[in-house]
Amino acid sequence: MPELPEVEITLRGLTPHLNGQRIKQAVIRNSHLRWPVPASLSKIISNQTIHTLQRRAKYILLGCERGTLILHLGMSGSLRVLPEHIAPEKHDHFDLVFANGTLMRLRDPRRFGAVLWHKGPIEQHPLFIHLGPEPLLDDFNGQYLYAATRKRKAAIKQVIMDSHIVVGVGNIYASESLFHAGIRPELAANKLSLPRCVRLVKTIRDTLHSSIAQGGSTLRDFTDSEGKPGYFQQSYRVYGRTGEYCRVCDTVIKQIIQGQRSTFFCPKCQK
Repeated sequence: MPELPEVEITLRGLTPHLNGQRIKQAVIRNSHLRWPVPASLSKIISNQTIHTLQRRAKYILLGCERGTLILHLGMSGSLRVLPEHIAPEKHDHFDLVFANGTLMRLRDPRRFGAVLWHKGPIEQHPLFIHLGPEPLLDDFNGQYLYAATRKRKAAIKQVIMDSHIVVGVGNIYASESLFHAGIRPELAANKLSLPRCVRLVKTIRDTLHSSIAQGGSTLRDFTDSEGKPGYFQQSYRVYGRTGEYCRVCDTVIKQIIQGQRSTFFCPKCQK
């Protein structure tokens, strides 16, 4: 599944092509995505102009005069900017067609993505109202994480993957960040000291920035808005490396299951 770096990379690729564009129409070929695509979307959005492009958690937000188009890549989705004459293929479910002769196309083989419209303040949409802070912004800091974990006995990996605490830290980046912070993934969150919370916030931020710089992680389906894969998986220290030797101490990397997801860690480097 695309995580925060992959969504951020997609956003950055789309922005120069979409910002300021006037929308001619929306073409819905399959409305049965994660949630139904509004049937009236083309009528609502036609002749509006895209004024802002933002990311909130793993959602891409296209701000127009009278509302916001909400996009999610799901498990296998991608967004590409193409000439309008390019014919759609089997899994191309949605187009946003622009007056300049280009379009933005959503390809989503598994159909877990989303295309929604919200006409009010975006922070009041049910999807966003209870979200935690963005991990790349200053309001996510060591003091915040320390305060947020004082009453939480759950494992720290589960806590940093909770979008009510912080958004966008998915399974890959949680495992990698905890390794760089030297923190065992099973450790109860309320056992972390303030200095360790400060350290963990820094490694989360550094890990996400590093992935963005390397084009994200390509495990199965992800490519950016130009169809290019990411290369961050070549830098993994623990994720997916069960049975291999730690690149720091030569201890064998272990794998456990937490919350029905695989967790990878070094039993020597992480305490």
